[in-house]
Amino acid sequence: MSNHKTNNSRRDFLLKSMTLIPAAVIGGSGVGALTAPTPAVAASNTTTQNDYQPTFFTPEEWAFIKAAVARLIPADERGPGALEAGVPEFIDRQMNIPYATGSIWYMQGPFNPDVPKEMGYQLPLVPKQIYNLGISDADAYSKKTAGKPFAELDGAQQDAMLQKFESGEAEFHQLPSKLFFSYLLQNTREGFFSDPIHGGNKDMVGWKLINFPGARADFMDWVERGERYPFPPVSIRGERG
Repeated sequence: MSNHKTNNSRRDFLLKSMTLIPAAVIGGSGVGALTAPTPAVAASNTTTQNDYQPTFFTPEEWAFIKAAVARLIPADERGPGALEAGVPEFIDRQMNIPYATGSIWYMQGPFNPDVPKEMGYQLPLVPKQIYNLGISDADAYSKKTAGKPFAELDGAQQDAMLQKFESGEAEFHQLPSKLFFSYLLQNTREGFFSDPIHGGNKDMVGWKLINFPGARADFMDWVERGERYPFPPVSIRGERG
């Protein structure tokens, strides 16, 4: 499969997966006004990631995060990817809120990872630990099977590695690789579509891709018109895309 087709399939999957992202993270009140994305915007013309310095991740972990999200949502002719949108910053900032410590979760035992997933989360690990342990295991697996840490692999190798994480084929020692991948993918999606106030979706590139109006006070009169919403998105801080 060509890289062009791979990137298109990723973006198509990304658009279809929007329903999996909580509306509170996106920063709006609904998705009824979404229509087809705008014509292609050259990735080279977009704003690149700023010089944000992580406060949670180590340099090695930061290199992994940046490399991984760049493969999960790559920049292409339709617009910027996760790296340009500031998704690594979003994830790092999420590691410094109650979500990362499991403060809003029920974390009392017993823990039984063999029960059906319908029974809920069954590990004594919170998101901070999932990232620390997951990245450590991911790089260890990459070094063992490919001779280099994940961030130093080429794009094709990184894609193949991520597929092994996603399927659970990769053998991690401290947590299931499939679990780690699920958090990485979900947080990447959230960072790409969240309000820019959270660190991701810089220049509202995610909202522009799906024609989401953002935090506009009222757009419901456009929902059932069958027309493309004509106004640019607005962030919580009042910035216009």
